[in-house]
Amino acid sequence: MENNDKLFWLFGGLQSISLGLIIFFIFQALGSIGVDTQILLSILFPTFLLAIEYMIYSNKT
Repeated sequence: MENNDKLFWLFGGLQSISLGLIIFFIFQALGSIGVDTQILLSILFPTFLLAIEYMIYSNKT
């Protein structure tokens, strides 16, 4: 694992965690959907985004 890969996973993970928290707290403030849906969206969307970013990153290196 190269240094670039380690940096990608470090900052990609931090980005996904922060995005998940932002999504969760925005839906929490709106109160329009249930907690189970909030948790599901705040986990699945950042995970999907990280997977897409990794596919793009791996093709460039």
